[in-house]
Amino acid sequence: MARTYSTMLALGTPMPGFTLPDGEGRPHTLADLAGNRGLLVAFICNHCPYVKHINPVLAPLGAQLAEVGVGMVAISSNDVENYPDDAPLLMARHAAEQRYTFPYLYDETQDAAKAFGAACTPDFYLFDAQLKLVYRGQFDTSRPNLGVPTGQDIQRAVSALVDGKPPLAEQIPSMGCNIKWKAGNEPDYFQLH
Repeated sequence: MARTYSTMLALGTPMPGFTLPDGEGRPHTLADLAGNRGLLVAFICNHCPYVKHINPVLAPLGAQLAEVGVGMVAISSNDVENYPDDAPLLMARHAAEQRYTFPYLYDETQDAAKAFGAACTPDFYLFDAQLKLVYRGQFDTSRPNLGVPTGQDIQRAVSALVDGKPPLAEQIPSMGCNIKWKAGNEPDYFQLH
């Protein structure tokens, strides 16, 4: 596991448009998953300790966001040939075990991760009703073996969005395991820290 930080895509960036399958092969279009106030996109995977740390609060977060008109979707872009724990059927099982309240999609080509500039798991992107980026960065200040996850940073960003306020002035990069790129498919921004 290599500790990696978000690339911090520019605020105002339009959401990349993708149709990706869930772990059982059903296709989902990202724009169709947005609520009337926006969409939270989370790049995660099954095996990452940083994701495992926040898993207990991901499902409740999805339900809370739905109540205020914000959709949520998770995407795994990892190379499943070298990281078989992240294979689609195991993603579907993982989503059921964690009681995810949102679709968990598979980015086999890794094109979605590249379009978002996703670098780590977890990596979060919050888009407004016009599908423009208003937040990217950490879930909260907790880390594995350091604090209890609350999603405080995401919650603050969503509150600002729902209340019609400008994006948060302070946005801290997410930190986690690097996305497991297929050999030769690494984006220009990929680097091990």
